[in-house]
Amino acid sequence: MKHLAAYLLLTLGGNESPSAKDIKGVLDSVGIEADDERLKKLLSELKGKDINELISEGSSKLASVPSGGGGGGSGGATGAAAGGAAPEAEKAEEKEEEKEESDDDMGFGLFD
Repeated sequence: MKHLAAYLLLTLGGNESPSAKDIKGVLDSVGIEADDERLKKLLSELKGKDINELISEGSSKLASVPSGGGGGGSGGATGAAAGGAAPEAEKAEEKEEEKEESDDDMGFGLFD
């Protein structure tokens, strides 16, 4: 990921085809040692490709991946079905919290 991030920074800066030396320069400037094998693989996979097209293709692929956000709606229905029980439960929790707070220091401090 660090190699790809450096590649993207260079392309944003105007270098349309960053070399291994360019990427190493960016990584060295922030104290990160480049892995030559991974760098060669990255450059071979990106050779001759437009990075903006790759990003747009990747975005469209990610749009089809389920993110798990759809299942949360059913939890609210059970709370609404309970009706008046919810406020009573909240009051009981508040009382328990107040009781716990009073026992916090137990008459002495941690650094006494």
